[in-house]
Amino acid sequence: MAEGSSSTDIQRILTAIKSSEVVEDRIQLFTDLGILNFKDVSEFDHASIMNCVVCMLNRSILQVALRNIDLNLPSCFLQILTLGVKASIWCGKHLKMTLLSTEESQDDGHNSVFYQLLLEILRFSSSTFLALLKFTDNSNKELMDNVETFIIEVLNLTKDSVSEAKKIQSFGSEILKVSHMVIDVVVKLCKARFELINWEACDENHKPINVCHAINITKYTIEKLSQIGVLAANDGGSLVNILSISWKAVVSLLQIGGGHLTKVNIANIVASLLALITEPFKCAAEVWSSSLNETISVTEAKRIFVPVKFYLINAVKICSLYPHQAYIMYREITQCVLSITSFWIFASNENLLINATAVIAELLEETTLDLVVSLINSDKLKLEQKLELVELLFINKSDSHSGLDDDPALDDCNFTLINKVFVSSCEGIDRSRVPILGRVVLFINFLKYSLKLDEDMKLAITKKLNWFLEILVEENVYSRMLVLQLPLCSGSGKAVELVWQPIFSLLLQAFKTFMIVISSSTAWGELESFLLENFFHPHFLCWEIVMECWCFVLQHAETQMANNIINKLCSLLKLLASPDSVFLPHSSFRKLTRSICLLLTCCKKPVVDEVFMSIVGDRKSQMSLILCLALFIEGFSLDLLSDELRKTTIQRITSDYFDLIDSFDEASLMACSSGLFGIPVFILSASLQSSLQSLQDRLPEIDARTLKFLISIISIYKSTVDKEIKDHSLWLFGEILVIISYLKHLYMSNDIEQAIMEIENIFISEPPALLYKCKPHLARFLTGFVDMEFLESDDSDAKSRAAWKLSHLILTERHWAFAHLAIAAFGHFAANTTCTQLWRFLPQNAALSYDIVSGLEATNEGFMAELKAFYSKQIALLTIAPSPEQLELLQREGLILKQMVHNISVSAEQREGCEGMEIDDKNQSNSMEVDDKHQSNKKRKLPDGISKGVELLKSGLKIISDGLLEWQLNQFESNELHVKYSTQFSQLEDAIMHFDELAGSGEVCLSPIQNNLRG
Repeated sequence: MAEGSSSTDIQRILTAIKSSEVVEDRIQLFTDLGILNFKDVSEFDHASIMNCVVCMLNRSILQVALRNIDLNLPSCFLQILTLGVKASIWCGKHLKMTLLSTEESQDDGHNSVFYQLLLEILRFSSSTFLALLKFTDNSNKELMDNVETFIIEVLNLTKDSVSEAKKIQSFGSEILKVSHMVIDVVVKLCKARFELINWEACDENHKPINVCHAINITKYTIEKLSQIGVLAANDGGSLVNILSISWKAVVSLLQIGGGHLTKVNIANIVASLLALITEPFKCAAEVWSSSLNETISVTEAKRIFVPVKFYLINAVKICSLYPHQAYIMYREITQCVLSITSFWIFASNENLLINATAVIAELLEETTLDLVVSLINSDKLKLEQKLELVELLFINKSDSHSGLDDDPALDDCNFTLINKVFVSSCEGIDRSRVPILGRVVLFINFLKYSLKLDEDMKLAITKKLNWFLEILVEENVYSRMLVLQLPLCSGSGKAVELVWQPIFSLLLQAFKTFMIVISSSTAWGELESFLLENFFHPHFLCWEIVMECWCFVLQHAETQMANNIINKLCSLLKLLASPDSVFLPHSSFRKLTRSICLLLTCCKKPVVDEVFMSIVGDRKSQMSLILCLALFIEGFSLDLLSDELRKTTIQRITSDYFDLIDSFDEASLMACSSGLFGIPVFILSASLQSSLQSLQDRLPEIDARTLKFLISIISIYKSTVDKEIKDHSLWLFGEILVIISYLKHLYMSNDIEQAIMEIENIFISEPPALLYKCKPHLARFLTGFVDMEFLESDDSDAKSRAAWKLSHLILTERHWAFAHLAIAAFGHFAANTTCTQLWRFLPQNAALSYDIVSGLEATNEGFMAELKAFYSKQIALLTIAPSPEQLELLQREGLILKQMVHNISVSAEQREGCEGMEIDDKNQSNSMEVDDKHQSNKKRKLPDGISKGVELLKSGLKIISDGLLEWQLNQFESNELHVKYSTQFSQLEDAIMHFDELAGSGEVCLSPIQNNLRG
């Protein structure tokens, strides 16, 4: 149609329709360039409307309108937009009415006509948007206002169409296809309008019409598309295309908007995405916790969690673009992240959810962390805001008042109660409404992906390391750190595979990654302080972590830095060394030695040689012997030394040992001060346990003189009445038993018979309490019986009878530690001996032959069952999900360790209080102040009564320990009661041990009353 004939054509059509007697022709909806008079039509009843739909907006009318657009006639835009607005409003109004008529079984033919009209309106709208793209003149305010109204109504209709498309079976797919087209072209229009603006020339206070227009239509589009995206997500997966284009469009429009779309409600959009993220977890938790009968497949897991990753990615992008607006939702964001992490941990505890756990690790682990990082890394947020978010994530357990952290089922990672995590209100997030283990694993992920963090956040996470160690001390966290396993992505690209590892292993790897990341940042100084402060951490798991970090530093640090660290530690070690502290496992001297030995395993041989020589020296002085002994006791291996120094050291160890036993007599033992005599024996014993391979060639040189030395020690022990000599004789006796256990040739010598009979005699004749500390050495000694020949048929053979009695002695011990040592020794003997009458070595009242429940009835069958179970456990493969019994035992152990740490902290505070005590009297002379200080630091010889009292306390401790063990075997009460008693006993044991250490060193801390009296 020619441009000039358009009006003539329309007038001709109107005149023809008015003169027609046909209702459908008379109801003409195209007036003034095709404006529909929906007001008149709406007065008809529904059936009449449906009969007239084709006439209201048929293809010929649309073609005329679109032809006007195509002919580039801007003058008709207002009418075309008005037509589109009215059509969209009317169609949206009658969409639900039409669907209702379908449910009431109305004429499907009329409905079909309406759905065709709906499609035509959407196509008309899409074409109109395309036409608008061609016009770059945005100075007409009336036209711009109509365009904004048109966009709003078309998107409203699109939203309704998407929402109801599933109900329209015959037209549903076509409606979704056209809706997709509408969304696509609307987004293009918004982007085109933004590209036409010179933002640098714009005044924020007086924005031109085209600027306001671009911002308005983009804002409307973003809000409507986010709503459409929610509808598409809630459909269950059939609207994937609409879901994808709507959320991608939201993100892309926010990206082009920069900081100009401040009126967009970002918080609402983020809230919608967070709801979409958590909903699949909530549904999965409800279904899996109630009816989980078979393993969830990888396909099923991906069907659930792949959409979650899509929502997370979009949420991360939006939070990165508008962090200030998104920060309003920071509580909900932290709740979401912690909930996902907790779900992951809970799922990892279920064998049937192994695939789900792996899929979450592969798809969501890093992206979930990104949701938080997008805020804490933003340069648009204040540091105080970012630190507040970090504090919210890693809140102290002591600050929790919600009750969820105290729920034992949640602490036990019981998946059936995971729903509690998701129904928690975000209003209480500041009171720790998720299990603490979720926070622990999230913190590990922060360390693992710390490369993403900016400098401020690296420092903030470093300052949280002490918090992390405090949380690890909690018994529920401790127990699961050792047994729970999580999948770790290994490799890259198509070669990526998931490897299951204990959380503790993942933690160590994360720590090392974090150290590399912050090595050149300002956070490194804070890390050094952390490592120094926790060098002597009383909890072994925390100490392991700290020492792993130190080892990692030494492995990768410059040589000079590594040497400086080791040299300073060695200087401190020499200051702490003393004859008494070398035999106290928990003394500062032994702890520091243990740490140094571990660090030396990370150093090169020249460094180890230098350190060893600086500590041990020529070993002529007593202090150098003490230092050497401490090294070997704590596991220093001769294999770490260079060949030449190792050879020299071995020669010195054996020669010192022979010098001692060759010159040994009772007079030499009595003449030597306590704790110093026999150090070469202790050194040889310790070095055999730590460096057996290196000493293998020297073992034949240790001949029968060792057996004679053992008999001499026993003779002196029996003949003397001096308690100090008796105690020291027992120390030597135990160490000689260990030395002999490594010497196969001694068990085949002629002198072994007398030695065994003497050993049997002393253990049978002496009170059990006196030889208690020697029984672990006896268990080690019994393993060597495999190299001996016994006269099994001759009951009168003295050697055989003595061996049987020693075996009976150790197997009847009912302490759990002795039972373990005894069954390990007997099992080794039974598996390697040529003896056929093993029953002779097994007493009727063996500890492990008693019934576990009652502890009253003993049978050989019970012992053999325990023996079989013992070895079955040693060769058993690890499973991903730990057994409840395993967790219960570890939790008890964790509770005891936690109490120990608490006791040590309290003791340290008390000692600091004593050491820092000042005299109140300001009028005392300087000389008296000096004298007081001298006396307060002076070692005093304690009265004999204190030493005797300590021995009585230790004997009583042994009796209580035996009683608790017997009670545990025979108890019918709850385990909880036994745990309480065990905890109290542990505190008593620690107190007596500390008091014994003070009494042994002769150091007394004066009480405040004594200080005041001296003043």
